[in-house]
Amino acid sequence: MRNRKLQVWLPLLLSICMVAGMFIGYRIKGNMPDSGIFFVEKERPVQEVLDLIKRKYVDNENIDSLSTEAIQTILSHLDPHSIYLPALQLKRVNEDLQGQFFGIGIEFNIINDTVNVVNVLEKGPSEKVGLLIGDQLIKVNDSLVAGNNITAEKLRKLLMGNVGEKVAVSIFRDNAIKTFTITRGPVPLYSLDAAYMITDTTGYIRLNKFSETTYKEFMQSLEKLQKQGMKSLILDLRDNGGGILTQATNIADEFLNDDKLITYTEGAHSLKKEYRCSKEGAFEKGKLVVLVNEGTASASEVLTGALQDWDRATIVGRRSFGKGLVQEQYQLSDGAGLRLTVAKYYTPLGRSIQKSYQKGIVDYDHDLINRFRDGEMTSLDSIKHTDQKKYTSPSGKILYDGGGITPDVFVAFDTSSLSKNVMNALMKGTLNRFVYLNYLNHRNIFKTYTSLKVFEKEYKVDDHTLNSLKVYAQNDSIFFNLNNKEEKELLQKQVKVLTAREIWRTEGFYEVNNQYDGTVEKALELMKPELRADSVIHRK
Repeated sequence: MRNRKLQVWLPLLLSICMVAGMFIGYRIKGNMPDSGIFFVEKERPVQEVLDLIKRKYVDNENIDSLSTEAIQTILSHLDPHSIYLPALQLKRVNEDLQGQFFGIGIEFNIINDTVNVVNVLEKGPSEKVGLLIGDQLIKVNDSLVAGNNITAEKLRKLLMGNVGEKVAVSIFRDNAIKTFTITRGPVPLYSLDAAYMITDTTGYIRLNKFSETTYKEFMQSLEKLQKQGMKSLILDLRDNGGGILTQATNIADEFLNDDKLITYTEGAHSLKKEYRCSKEGAFEKGKLVVLVNEGTASASEVLTGALQDWDRATIVGRRSFGKGLVQEQYQLSDGAGLRLTVAKYYTPLGRSIQKSYQKGIVDYDHDLINRFRDGEMTSLDSIKHTDQKKYTSPSGKILYDGGGITPDVFVAFDTSSLSKNVMNALMKGTLNRFVYLNYLNHRNIFKTYTSLKVFEKEYKVDDHTLNSLKVYAQNDSIFFNLNNKEEKELLQKQVKVLTAREIWRTEGFYEVNNQYDGTVEKALELMKPELRADSVIHRK
């Protein structure tokens, strides 16, 4: 009797179990990325080819390397900003966006096969134990790093590591070897290079990127300058390649009132998303000038475009890069990453800033070179908008889309800075090494400059220093002509600017360099109420 009952119910029980198993399996698959296909998906031809090469090819090939090349080839047919990032490169990119990495907190330069500490980062692990500028590294743990053709990459691997780990560093100082035990910790990667009062009422802030800490850094500096009497602001976004979009929109919110639209993004598989002002801004009134150039890109263009569309700022400089594509970053199973373009961003008026890439990535990459060749860097008239749609700002200003943001006030590239000898000295690192050694040799003299303001006013690069530089540069096959007035003045400027950076880091560099900067000069002129905003300065 029991066997008969089991024979009756067994098919039903098996059916129920099978249906339940299918249902559970479907739900599990449905919670995974790219769900929708049940059971095992058939291999794609690309993976089939790689598997066949691995199993059957006559020689042993690096399949990982082939896979990377295949991915990069596929992405090259999409757009210039969808990219594959190997694990090590992804780590560095993430650190840059996070605004910190884990290490010991020094900047170094390798001179004559010796590692020299050129900067000890404020509040970093090395400063806490007493490392100083001018220290020379001999050993890192048990690894000799002096006199053995050490490279910067090898040294970074020795110095960087996990937070909390200890590293023993032996250094040479004052004719003696000293050893310090340093606990690796977070080292900030600041996105704000400089913030100071450039006149009694005008502040200057320079941002080099938009990382997770940018908005915080910006607000701290903005509040500091306002306490010092700032009524107008120069925001320098030149060579700022972008970063995290929301950091840029948060800063835009500080300049714009009400619930104004800052930007919106939209793509074939991404619904339209608007970014609007949501709070009272800290600098909604007061003159604002934004500096841009061909290196201003992405999130920097979002911020610039919003301020230009709403007539909130005067944009000064040269046409921006032209990147209006939004990427999302995906972690891959091997530790690498994929940055995939998922949408385009648009300015409040609906402008797309993305320049064309229809002629291919090679042509896209040569765009800046073509701008130089076509004369755009030195002449406003060379910027053509014949095929681009026109937009009108609230004040009636005509604006264009495609190919970056055209400034309201054009400032030509300063061709006087293009001395072949000086450029070679900068590219080879000759000038940087000389300035560092000159600083160490005359440290007591430089200590007499009690502030950056005093240094700006009183320090002069004399003939003795220039002659020493001339002799030093000959070792790198660079021969300066000090009888050439232009070259001599350019060298005096570079030595002073780089010396300021040696003592006061990026703040010192920009505060001194801005004295020679034609774009900053134009911005300061625009702060004067009687000056028209459509004037143009050309510097040859």
